[in-house]
Amino acid sequence: MDVDGQDKQPIWTPQDDQVCRAQSEPYQTLPKYTVGYVYSADMLLHSSLHGHPEQPERIARIRKAFQDSKLLSKMKEIRIRPVYRNEALLVHSQEHWDKVLAIQAMTPQDITDSESYYDSLSLFVMNGTTRAARLSCGGVIEACLSVAEGRLQKSFAIVRPPGHHAEPDEHMGFCFFNNVAVAAKVVQLQTQIKRILILDWDVHHGNGTQRAFNDDPSVLYISLHRYERGQFYPCGPFGGLESCGEGPGLGYSVNIPWPTHGMTDADYIHAFQRIVMPIALEFAPELVIISAGFDAAEGDDLGECHVTPVGYAHMTHMLSSLAGGKLVVALEGGYNLDSISNSALAVAQTLLGEAPPELPPMVASEAGTETVWQVALEQSKYWKSVNPKACEPREDLDEITFSIPEILKGHRQHFLYSQYRMLQVPLMPAYEERYGSQVMCTDDMLENTTIVMFVHEFGNLRAELDGMPMCDVNLEHSYLIDFSKELIAWVRSEGYALVDVNMFPRPFSTTPLPINMRSKNNMVENPSRDLLVYLWDNYIQLSNAQRIILIGHGQGCQTLMDLFQKRPANMIKYVNLVVQVVGTAKIPLIPKDSNELKAWYAKNSIVIVHPQHPAFAPDNKILKRHGRVMRIDEVKPIKTMIKALPMIRDYIKQTLVPVE
Repeated sequence: MDVDGQDKQPIWTPQDDQVCRAQSEPYQTLPKYTVGYVYSADMLLHSSLHGHPEQPERIARIRKAFQDSKLLSKMKEIRIRPVYRNEALLVHSQEHWDKVLAIQAMTPQDITDSESYYDSLSLFVMNGTTRAARLSCGGVIEACLSVAEGRLQKSFAIVRPPGHHAEPDEHMGFCFFNNVAVAAKVVQLQTQIKRILILDWDVHHGNGTQRAFNDDPSVLYISLHRYERGQFYPCGPFGGLESCGEGPGLGYSVNIPWPTHGMTDADYIHAFQRIVMPIALEFAPELVIISAGFDAAEGDDLGECHVTPVGYAHMTHMLSSLAGGKLVVALEGGYNLDSISNSALAVAQTLLGEAPPELPPMVASEAGTETVWQVALEQSKYWKSVNPKACEPREDLDEITFSIPEILKGHRQHFLYSQYRMLQVPLMPAYEERYGSQVMCTDDMLENTTIVMFVHEFGNLRAELDGMPMCDVNLEHSYLIDFSKELIAWVRSEGYALVDVNMFPRPFSTTPLPINMRSKNNMVENPSRDLLVYLWDNYIQLSNAQRIILIGHGQGCQTLMDLFQKRPANMIKYVNLVVQVVGTAKIPLIPKDSNELKAWYAKNSIVIVHPQHPAFAPDNKILKRHGRVMRIDEVKPIKTMIKALPMIRDYIKQTLVPVE
């Protein structure tokens, strides 16, 4: 290894396995080994002098468990080597690479002086850290290449430090290089395999791994983790169920965020059966990599969950059915030495072909079933194999039941019709089954010269509960009706037409989506966005309207931005003002590929947020693409809308030019 790490070697250079690697002569007989492992004692050199949960004994105990159970004799030891610079730079920045390499030259005083800095990143360092981190990443690369190139069927990388928290520009959370992300990139670059599933069952969200592939549709990232409204490490909304990727990668990040500790085998198996495996089968990966943290295991004090070795074995067994059996297990977290070694042993036994032990009868918890249902509602926008109806939690009742969101929506729709004679807008069948009776308008929509289009998800109690400890359903219903009264009374007093669009979909539909709503691989593109495009093309644009106001609330804000992406020229030409009531949620951005659109939006929009919104944090900044951002002191989304209505009315009156 070059001291400075600036090696010029190609991504794969070992000479001693050329016979096994030769692609011109396929195996004529069954190879001795079908499963391999990666390990090096040099990774023990990364050790804290003060004691730390990410201790060297983690991998030493796993290897000893394999040895004591006579598994090592059945597994081929894969040659380990450090990650090369050109490999790491497939994911990480040059600055990040330089930071990790610089650790090996630190003096004892340097290490002492920098202790508080590394503590703030949940890291510890010593001179052996650089080599251990490079070996850990290189080891996962070799484990993946051995499978991707067909030399082995499965492999287990017994490595440390872990990797899934390491972001492209920052090391954090015990992690220096993102081992799995780098390995996936190398596999795609060096082999014929392009479609990869990364399944992360570490109890913490793999923020670095999702970040590396957030806009990449060739890698499907699925994570099951404790979330607790973004309060559990690594904290923030990135691990939430609505964080599904961006751009071409939208729908290829799947987060299953547990709301509390104490999750069990039953919860994980339920999530696998309803979310993980249906999506994975639809994606059809060519290689599966498990980011295998064992900190959700029974006995781990950091994770505080109760997944057993048998549970891990069953999850491994299910994943082994994908990609023709090509499966790599890469160690991530796990800090109880007994739990991590027993769990890893059960996984390795499954890799070697042993049937998982039988699970006892079990039922997923209320928190688990509710989370899986909410994830199904979100992911059904992108994956046709996800069936929210089958995931919906049900009481043990014989009679037909209705969900509270459906009741709230139904009450509001009845109110709009009975009090204001608002009419249901006819939709094509695919939209009708998902959104029927949820798109309503005043009877003068086609004739009126001014239209206010209001896009929202009223009835989505998950959104209303964001950050709230409890929900009073009667109060929620009251808020919906109160605001509807004020909005419609104002619209009618001004002589405007109103189109009211509730984007919160029904739990399940059977009508196939139109071809134009699917991508090339037949995934659901974005039904809520396409509904707005349908309404724009078939109603709004065909009306007599000369002045159009768009108002978004909650999740409706992002859907309006999606409409701008699909019809940018029409938006600039016909829309007078865009009002986004964001509250505490993430501020949606106008598409960045049109300078004209960005300038127009900055001038013709108002975005209403809470005074303590994260966008105002010192390390963030308000962009022109955010629009004109204004603060209003209210946390609850629906109450924010009520409080902002006078301001919205004033801005609209100032904006609209009288129609001659």
